[in-house]
Amino acid sequence: MDKIEVLDTSLRDGAQGEGIAFSLQDKLAVVRSLDELGVAWIEAGNPGSNPKDADFFALAGSLKLEQAKLCAFGPTKKPGGKAADDPQLQNLLAADTPGVVIFGKSWDLHVAEVLRVSLEENLAMIGETIAFLVSRGRDVFFDAEHFFDGWKANAAYALAAVQTAREAGAFRIVLCDTNGGSFPKEIAAGVEAAAACLGLAGKEAAGEAGRPGPAAAGTAGPFLLGIHTHNDAGLAVAASIAAVEAGCRHVQGTLVGFGERCGNACLAALLPSLCLKMGFSCLPRGKLDRISEITRRVAEIANVSVPGDMPYVGSSAFSHKGGMHSDGVLKVRRSFEHIDPSLVGNNRHLLMSEVGGRSAIAERVKKIDPSITREHPVVAHLAKKLKTMEASGWAFEGADASFELLVRRELGRYKPLFTILAYRVMSEHPTGASIACSHAWAKVWVDGQDEIAAAEGDGPVNALDGALRRALLRFYPELEHVRLTDYKVRVIDGRAATAAKVRVLIESTDGPNSWTTLGVSEDIIDASRAALVDSIEFKLIGDIERKFKACL
Repeated sequence: MDKIEVLDTSLRDGAQGEGIAFSLQDKLAVVRSLDELGVAWIEAGNPGSNPKDADFFALAGSLKLEQAKLCAFGPTKKPGGKAADDPQLQNLLAADTPGVVIFGKSWDLHVAEVLRVSLEENLAMIGETIAFLVSRGRDVFFDAEHFFDGWKANAAYALAAVQTAREAGAFRIVLCDTNGGSFPKEIAAGVEAAAACLGLAGKEAAGEAGRPGPAAAGTAGPFLLGIHTHNDAGLAVAASIAAVEAGCRHVQGTLVGFGERCGNACLAALLPSLCLKMGFSCLPRGKLDRISEITRRVAEIANVSVPGDMPYVGSSAFSHKGGMHSDGVLKVRRSFEHIDPSLVGNNRHLLMSEVGGRSAIAERVKKIDPSITREHPVVAHLAKKLKTMEASGWAFEGADASFELLVRRELGRYKPLFTILAYRVMSEHPTGASIACSHAWAKVWVDGQDEIAAAEGDGPVNALDGALRRALLRFYPELEHVRLTDYKVRVIDGRAATAAKVRVLIESTDGPNSWTTLGVSEDIIDASRAALVDSIEFKLIGDIERKFKACL
């Protein structure tokens, strides 16, 4: 297969996104994760811009990476001086990375109004910087900043910038849609113009030929033309695909899509399209099916969420709610799924709702009782019950664990593992901000024995959760590892004001597994209690069944 080389810039361009703040350990963890995925290059930061990046590069040499190589990032030399004396270039060399990414101006507006040098001096700065770094044994990427805006404004000058970089020895010329506003047709035309200027045509644009420059030490493979897009018009992925179709064989982006302003091209959405739809090889064999897992991991490190509707890897990417959709996809997968979810490490999810249909319900019930068919009476009963419950404010599409417990009750395969005999929650407002303001106690009954426990918390739900689990730990010590990771409250009908019914969703985890439960009530504490009970019971039932299967 034709190969696409991938550079991830989550730690450089991605770190410029609003709300993104990587610690040193975060940066190391992201590098390891991207290496696991198998990207070719990781742009890890600007060693001259801040102490954290300098510290990272000091440690980077000890990383034992299997697939990826690191790049340091920086600008061309300053006007007037020599490249060998430029402190920024010395910082790039001190980072001791195999690759160096140099960005330079290719839009005459920026040269004149931002950099404030002559057009000729800017070209000289590009050429001298790259030639200097190549002479020091670095593989040099040239990011032609604002290339597409520059090409539209003054094509001859934008092309002169990339030609200068190539002749100086850059082994990758990367065309950047820095403002993120170019349309895919404009991107394709700009790539074709750059390829022609560099002496590339057709497949030659993929690196099979081209006007040679001085060889960089350690360079593996032929010269490649690359693309770097931003998402300000919502077209970063589409623009990257247009660039590949026009001949680019090096793509840049951030795995989760975060970055400056509206973000960069999202590699988690781009790479599956290139691999599965266009037949390119972007990652080592067997790595693409880990892209969902690693995208979620990098998002967790960055303290952001993977949008549910993110193509390929989002939790909703293969979710089906409509009854006709669920029935169709169960009969013929490709009728409502453009790829097999397992190819990207994702899963099909049939959402349980009043519009879900019997086929979706039957499929979920089969996980508990494989003998159940669409025509089974329990399926019809569940379908009717779902409609009634949803009319009362229940919504199971985001609470799989609670729905599974509902199914078990309907099948007669549910036995309560504990009973709450009584509980009380009290809130007060002391003046000391460090003093817990809520208290709770709970009395539970397990196998003929009772237990009472109390706890303090930052709020009434936190206190109740603590008291309930503390009372149950005597009987179920495995609950020690369970914690709540998310808590959401939705007012179902605001017309009742403070007396409105509320829906509480609780997400829980024990480390390896996560699950979501819900409760509905006019009393927010009672709704929270119902969701907490479901969460604990789902955990305990799952542990019991896993132990039973292990003994078979």
